[in-house]
Amino acid sequence: MIQRRRLLASAGFAASMLAAPAIVRAQGKTVKMGALRLFHSMPPYFYEKFAPAGTKIEIVVFDSPTDGKNAVVTKSVDFGTFGIAAGILGAAVGEPVTVVGALSNKGMGIISKAGSDIKSLKDLKGHKVGIWPGSTQEVFVMERLRMEGLSIKDVTAVRVPFGEMPTMLARGDIDAYVGAEPGPALSITSGQGQLVEYPYSTPMGGLNMIFATHADTAAKSPELVTMMLKTHRQAVEYMMANKPAVTDMTVAKLGANRAAVDQALGANNVEYVWKLDDKVLGQAKTYAQQMLELKQIRQLPKFDTFLNPKFSNEIAAA
Repeated sequence: MIQRRRLLASAGFAASMLAAPAIVRAQGKTVKMGALRLFHSMPPYFYEKFAPAGTKIEIVVFDSPTDGKNAVVTKSVDFGTFGIAAGILGAAVGEPVTVVGALSNKGMGIISKAGSDIKSLKDLKGHKVGIWPGSTQEVFVMERLRMEGLSIKDVTAVRVPFGEMPTMLARGDIDAYVGAEPGPALSITSGQGQLVEYPYSTPMGGLNMIFATHADTAAKSPELVTMMLKTHRQAVEYMMANKPAVTDMTVAKLGANRAAVDQALGANNVEYVWKLDDKVLGQAKTYAQQMLELKQIRQLPKFDTFLNPKFSNEIAAA
């Protein structure tokens, strides 16, 4: 009789858990969140402020978009934030990376040495330009060069990590760079660099970073994805309404220059977002097509598994 009561009690508890809101079942665990060491990858640092009680956010920092994407693919992290280019590169070769939300737009800048004759994109011809291979910035500058009747062969592309670009420009190692904030703002505020352009005039708009997970997680743990995307939404909405808090966090976590962060935010060159809406989906597909034409990928990703707007749509509708 006692054993039967225990079984009935256990069954009742299990049934109540299945009937409970998904977000409750996802609580009480540690979520590993991949983030890049970049200004426009700051939302994860605000997640614990909005995560359900009992949920701990462990941030794992990466220096390159590819490393961040690989961590998602190998399940070293539960979720990751990285440039759309890295995601497309992985998905195009069949890696199980699934985009479930947007993260940030813009955050780029083409900068030349202050006082130089490089004042427009066409002026880059024949000069040494710092570019990080496989990055979102690389795709954008290649498309902008094409729009101006040039190609990447018209410049001397130098492989430079984002964090080193302002220093290399100041030293004269490169004549210009295609950087990620707060690098461009740092060059401008220090007087070492001048803005050539913010490269958002392509059909890809300001698309930059995305919120992704492993395909297995999206399929087998939908309650966890919903919980994290809701948390992400609250974080980015708070950040856009409280930019001084973003500056403080960026300075504290990345050691970024405060004036540079304020410059980037003041120029609206970083926009934190969360929706994987029709606009973002369209830009992502255009982006992938652009990478195919540039022969950076051999085939397009399977968009029905690579881009999953289900969670974003449900949260927006609710």
